[in-house]
Amino acid sequence: MRAVILGLVLSALFGSLKAQVLFDKHTLEEIVVSESRGHAPHGRSSFSPTRGFDLRYHRLELEVDPAIRAIAGQVTHYFVTLQQLEVVVLDLRDELQVTSILHHGLTLPFVHQDHLLSITLPQPIAAGELDSLTVIYAGVPPEGEGFGSFVQAEHGGAPILWTLSQPYGARDWWPCKQDLNDKADSLDVLITVPEGQRVAGNGLLVAETFLGDGRVRHHWRHRHPINYYLVAFAVTNYAVYSDQVPLPEGNVEVLNYVFPEVLEDSQAASVRLIGQMQLFNTLFGTYPFLDEKYGHAQFGWGGGMEHQTMSFMGSLSYELMAHELAHQWFGNKVTCGSWEDIWLNEGFATYLSGLCYEFLEPEYWMPFKRGRRDFVVSQPDGSVRCTDTTQIARLFSGRLSYAKGAYVLHMLRWVCGDSAFFAACRNYLSDPQLAHGSALTPQWVAHLEAASGLDLTEFMEDWYVGEGHPQYQMNWSQNSSGLAVVELGQSSSHPSVGFFEMPVPVRFKNAEQDTTVVLDHTFSGQFFTVQLPFQADSALFDPDLWLLHGQSVVVGMEDAEALSERPVIYPNPSRNMVQVQWPALPDGHLAYLITDATGRLMRRDGGALRNSSLQVSVEDLAPGTYWLVVTAKNGRLSLPFVKE
Repeated sequence: MRAVILGLVLSALFGSLKAQVLFDKHTLEEIVVSESRGHAPHGRSSFSPTRGFDLRYHRLELEVDPAIRAIAGQVTHYFVTLQQLEVVVLDLRDELQVTSILHHGLTLPFVHQDHLLSITLPQPIAAGELDSLTVIYAGVPPEGEGFGSFVQAEHGGAPILWTLSQPYGARDWWPCKQDLNDKADSLDVLITVPEGQRVAGNGLLVAETFLGDGRVRHHWRHRHPINYYLVAFAVTNYAVYSDQVPLPEGNVEVLNYVFPEVLEDSQAASVRLIGQMQLFNTLFGTYPFLDEKYGHAQFGWGGGMEHQTMSFMGSLSYELMAHELAHQWFGNKVTCGSWEDIWLNEGFATYLSGLCYEFLEPEYWMPFKRGRRDFVVSQPDGSVRCTDTTQIARLFSGRLSYAKGAYVLHMLRWVCGDSAFFAACRNYLSDPQLAHGSALTPQWVAHLEAASGLDLTEFMEDWYVGEGHPQYQMNWSQNSSGLAVVELGQSSSHPSVGFFEMPVPVRFKNAEQDTTVVLDHTFSGQFFTVQLPFQADSALFDPDLWLLHGQSVVVGMEDAEALSERPVIYPNPSRNMVQVQWPALPDGHLAYLITDATGRLMRRDGGALRNSSLQVSVEDLAPGTYWLVVTAKNGRLSLPFVKE
């Protein structure tokens, strides 16, 4: 019985749509050209669009009922040819039935198989021409992979239908071109639904037309470049209200479509987005869709999805709102040009949700960092670069694409400095070759290097391409004159990275004073000397959680003079031999090493104490200043000497 009813509904939907008057080519061309010139430039990309054509405009005219899993309608694409074109290839699942293809009022032949819709043009179109075609189709969208691309469900006893196309699910419900480097400049979505239902969508709601037969057509218009997976709609008995965000450039409406049963709670929660948008507007530049809106549409999923200008939300929790809002800059204004680079979307959105804690609710900033760090290091492997984009679980790995991606951004901020980091973010988003288009990781890194003056090649090899993370071992001591000696070792959790070169912060403190020093750690076993203005009783490794590392150990040595009182090194300067003399014998086996003034290890050896002294040959050392570091059971001692 359900199949019979569904067939009748599809027939009715399809018949009503066929009766609609199509826009002719001339009218749509005027829309495409005038709207894209008037509101937004054509979207840039890292690579040229595929398949020989560049999309400029979509017009979706669809009919759905949230109580039924079905869709019927027509989709018109305007495109510019990049070469002489004979066949237009779109993506559409085989489960959807294409009835006809219209081109200048004529029907065209097509082949629909293997989830590709290949349309043969009546004659080749020369490169550089603007043309269009319309696909008329209907059917039951298949169960999508990943997050469910076309979902019919219920909330509070009411039916709901929504789309969620990321990463590969747009073809499950509309004929499209799944190419991250081909954004259409402009979009109109007209959804016809039963009366009593509301439709959430991209851009501005320009019309709600009651058709007089129990149906209403909702027309959403968006005039900014948009990627295929960010086109979306949701339908149910929404309650609707707005918040306003005052920005220096003007107020932004935040349009909220929420379930009626949670209206009061939603109104209390959504106002917290105001500060978040103001923060992002300050740090990263003007909200990209200021002339339209931002909004939330509630749907029956636990997380959220950053559909352009209207995020679909399971709830209006603080961090989720921040995450999806952040995507309007990182992911929507500039989209990853390859799914391998998904961290440019998800790592940024995760980090920006943390910045809301840092700047707006600082009591949650340290727990946010600690939680993300501990999540990442809970396993020893995994790179930020997504090496298998066919696996949805890997592509959207919370540990790697989200948390580790966010922590890599945090460490880049640490390495480059706040001023350079945030300047690079703004420059990246406003780059005319990237803004409202797509980008790859090297383009983001290039902006960081330009702003900071640093070469980040090795950093990205370790942290973006490489897997795993470091663990640190720190030994330190301080003598009575305030001189502290630090030995810093490191091991890697994964063999793909032998050593992570990083500036390492260490805070020395006592009950009354503290100071933080940054050690330029370039090899394991490196020694550093720090002259402190007070006697420290403890040392804290990475106290502000700037670094991504596993469990690291800090060992405070006994007082350096515990080896004995007032040891003497002589001759100093020396040409071939130095000797350390103690008034009393140190306890246990004696070991020593020599470092240069930068902390680079020159020699490591062990030996027995003889006649209360230790003799060390320095004949092979080049002239300069060195440190002789002596260790015994009861302490450690660092003595400077000069080789002539």
